[in-house]
Amino acid sequence: MDKKKIVVIGNGMAGARVVEEILGRAPDKFDFVMFGAEPYGNYNRILLSNVLNQTQEADDIFINPLSWYKENGIILHAGIKAVQIDTGRKVVIGRELHPQAAAYAVHDDQFLPGKSVEEAYDYVIIATGSRPFVPPMDGFGGEGTFLFRTIDDCGRIAEYAKQCKKAVVIGGGLLGLEAARGLMTHNLEVTVVEAAPQLMPAQLDAESAQMLKRTMEAMGLTVLLDHKTAQIHRVDGRMHSLIFSNGATTPADLLVVSAGIRPITEVASNSGLTVNKGIVCNDQMRTSDPFIYALGECVEHRGKLYGLVDPIWDQARVLADVISGFNPQAAYQGSKIGTKLKVMGVELMSLGQKEAAGPGDEVVVYREPNRGIYKKIIVRDNKLHGVILLGDTTAGDVLMQMFLNEQNVPESRSDLLFGDVKGTAFIRAADLPDGAQICNCNGVSKKTICEAISSGCETVASIGARTKAGKGCGSCRSMIAQIIEAKLGVVSYDPSEHYYVPGIPLEKSQLIAQIKAQHLKSVSAVFQALAAGKEDADSKAGLASLLKTIWPKDYEDQRDARFINDRVHANIQKDGTFSVVPRIYGGVTSADELMRIAQTAVKYKAKMVKITGGQRIDLLGIKKEDLPAVWKDLGMPSGHAYTKAFRTCKSCVGTDFCRFGVGDSIALAQKIERRFQGIESPHKMKLATAGCPRNCSEAYVKDLGAVAIEGGRWEIYVGGAAGGSVRKGDLLCTVNDHDEVLKYMGRFMEYYREHAKYMERTYTFVERIGIDVLKGILIDDSLGIALKLDERIQTAVDAYKDPWKEADIPVYPAQFEGPKLMDALKEAENNG
Repeated sequence: MDKKKIVVIGNGMAGARVVEEILGRAPDKFDFVMFGAEPYGNYNRILLSNVLNQTQEADDIFINPLSWYKENGIILHAGIKAVQIDTGRKVVIGRELHPQAAAYAVHDDQFLPGKSVEEAYDYVIIATGSRPFVPPMDGFGGEGTFLFRTIDDCGRIAEYAKQCKKAVVIGGGLLGLEAARGLMTHNLEVTVVEAAPQLMPAQLDAESAQMLKRTMEAMGLTVLLDHKTAQIHRVDGRMHSLIFSNGATTPADLLVVSAGIRPITEVASNSGLTVNKGIVCNDQMRTSDPFIYALGECVEHRGKLYGLVDPIWDQARVLADVISGFNPQAAYQGSKIGTKLKVMGVELMSLGQKEAAGPGDEVVVYREPNRGIYKKIIVRDNKLHGVILLGDTTAGDVLMQMFLNEQNVPESRSDLLFGDVKGTAFIRAADLPDGAQICNCNGVSKKTICEAISSGCETVASIGARTKAGKGCGSCRSMIAQIIEAKLGVVSYDPSEHYYVPGIPLEKSQLIAQIKAQHLKSVSAVFQALAAGKEDADSKAGLASLLKTIWPKDYEDQRDARFINDRVHANIQKDGTFSVVPRIYGGVTSADELMRIAQTAVKYKAKMVKITGGQRIDLLGIKKEDLPAVWKDLGMPSGHAYTKAFRTCKSCVGTDFCRFGVGDSIALAQKIERRFQGIESPHKMKLATAGCPRNCSEAYVKDLGAVAIEGGRWEIYVGGAAGGSVRKGDLLCTVNDHDEVLKYMGRFMEYYREHAKYMERTYTFVERIGIDVLKGILIDDSLGIALKLDERIQTAVDAYKDPWKEADIPVYPAQFEGPKLMDALKEAENNG
């Protein structure tokens, strides 16, 4: 049977998603051609703010690489904008955009003359999305003015920001605030201008918006409400200030507009389709032409426009059902709107209504202004009709399910905000309707998961591979397991859940054996040998850490396989600056070191100087380009506060000054730090020594702790925790002196390094292995490997190099420069 041809106009999240949905239903029924106005593969537009704020590189946000198009036989016209559908000839006509034109260009001078493409079709799917709305003002479009909608916009803004000091963002909604956050990372003074009397008017009520405003201002942002820009004032051709309709002004040399969106409908209008506010579609996502469908932000359905991801996923499923014949009667009924997100690092959830609609509505509010926490629920007819969570969204997943599935709420309304936040008291996945959305990140319903189970998926991992459920934030994985158990009676074992990293089909011991047998000493070599050359971005950091454990001296450090923290040896903050924590052995410093720290903080304008919980000093707000100079001026080694490694050893004053001390905890802590500094591990390790069982340094609840007891002896505890999880460590052994503490701590570290899962903390590792088993292996040498463990940890200790020495000789030329976005884009395109 000849394949039908579908032409998709739009290569963004909606266009790519609907193609994936159709392929999942009818993999051999259609040929696909896609037009994309941008000259790249498709990427996650939601993450553009991360590119602008420098927490992600541009190539990190691509969803489908160019290889995806090739593997699925999809022809992609990148950089070609579809301008008309000739419905008589059944041909889509595209024109090539000028390289400097925006993706939403419409004027003739923004296209290359004579460059056009025609594609015949059986069906067309329009997924053109939206463009930024620009409020009326004089002077927009000249030098220094930008929109914030595409990956190219990020590059242009970042480049221009280098010559600016004061930036203004017009728009106090989600995108505006995220743009403001990104600009702050470029060392600009940023002002947000909002025409409404509050921030985020679509998501927040007045009280929560005021609380958010205070939080934003505490971060250094200036907020102007009830202000409408009338004119851009320029001096000698450069932007100087904004003039508002009330006559007020504010200085600015860079302006970003992010004040909402408008559907891109020109291709539909030019083709004779019915267009109102958006491209008008029926419940099957058909336009006024029976062979042309549409979805996403360009669509108007039942008089409504949608600007969020969840409705796009719903529309894509219906459209795929209809066009593939999988379910021709499928109907899109509209979407209940709910958002769970971060605004400048602040957790936020907004569902449904913001205010009570009548006297019968129950409103429950909890507020904690000093912590920036606000919680509000609106109950009508015993069901949730509105939710606002600001600053704490712990209960968000439960509330989202109850809202979307119209479940009855418990009699004690406050339980929703402070009760069982995991939701087991309120929600059982088996009781949810088939249409309930289980995975909000990827828009996967219970019905889709049940169908995957019926087709043979018996594990959470296989469900994820088939449907993408659980592949986002992961918070829905327990509900997926509940559904599997309800359908099959048991959740089956899946070996992929035990792979050390997802891109290599081996559990840790097998992976180590292969790495050693084949002498694989770089991340790319591992992919080449064990994954047929197919690289997996999610696996790189774990492999890099493992390789450094296996080959302490010979590991080939490919820095692009590391997280940004490990590439520059500092911890990136939410504003794009970095935290610098020098090593302070055992928490003991000197007047000379303190003076150098103070002088460095002043010289490089640290935004905060903080005493850490690990008895160290943290300089926050350091620019990336200043890191090498800061390290040199400090003259102290790295404290490794940014990586998965040994962090610090906290101590009490021990026998030096304390009248209760029975062991020299300071000397031991300093010996521990000097020996194990820089030792990488599957997750961070925090240590402590206590001079007596009073435990002033909290040694009982550290990854490893040593506690002095009478007779000059020391107890060694492992697997403690005092963060999100709280656990007293298990007693591993009692020893006679400092040297024996170092020996058995090192032996435990090495065993943990070699056998723990990636990102597994010691407290879960100890519980998984069992303290009795660990005692047998590490103390009694039941496996005959104790001396080998001692040798291997010594090799790692001997290989230590202070990473801050890279201040003198960087590993690669741009190591400490800001990201060059346009270069990153070209690299991303070249690499697919």
